[in-house]
Amino acid sequence: MSLLSQYSDKYHNIKFERRDGVLQITLHTGGGALKWGATADSIHGQLPDAFYDVGRDEENRVVILTGAGDAFCTEFDMSQLPAPGPDFTANVAPRLFKEGCSMLMNLLDISVPVIGAVNGPALIHAELLALSDIVLAAEHASFADIAHFLHGVVPGDGVHVVWPELLGPNRGRHFLLTGERISATEAHRLGVVAEVLPAAKLLPRAWELASSIAQKPTRTLRYTRVAFTQHWRKRMHEELGYGFMLEMGAA
Repeated sequence: MSLLSQYSDKYHNIKFERRDGVLQITLHTGGGALKWGATADSIHGQLPDAFYDVGRDEENRVVILTGAGDAFCTEFDMSQLPAPGPDFTANVAPRLFKEGCSMLMNLLDISVPVIGAVNGPALIHAELLALSDIVLAAEHASFADIAHFLHGVVPGDGVHVVWPELLGPNRGRHFLLTGERISATEAHRLGVVAEVLPAAKLLPRAWELASSIAQKPTRTLRYTRVAFTQHWRKRMHEELGYGFMLEMGAA
């Protein structure tokens, strides 16, 4: 029995499809564009374990991470947002801290190349795609961070590391403080995105690249990914937990 069979139906917001060693991970809500939530059974609670399952499955040779529909994530699922109060401080904040740290670290621990296919506007946790080794974007895609500072939340759960590095310190801080929306074309000019494609050609191109990469020797695939993620892993080890504590403290 393959490991994939043990986790393929485990997460209700995550669809898995694998062919010839290429695993496509599609994040969704009810089969459509993902709506972000932060309860224990939401996408926030599912991704840490999902990335762990993918990372320990040695039949995965390349991973494609994408979303469903014509947007990656632009909305919150209001039914899956925890309410402020004593329970938040006592129980919710520690859970969010653990999940948030594990989410990014387990993503970076996937030891095969990852291709991010940005299928549309990524306004909430776009860093999940931007951390990929190759980032492709549909022409109508865009990037922003509307999940944090715009709503009075400290951008400390990894976005404070990712965006100032990808965009440059000043542009990155402006991006996080203002909710600036960056088009796919601008993201390509800035080096965040490698290729911009018509929406219909996005996933075929991702699979074309993934299938080619998957032909390389196993150790080459795994050690290349480790080499590429070492810098990110080091920065996250040093800064992610501290940033998250600031975020939770302010919340």
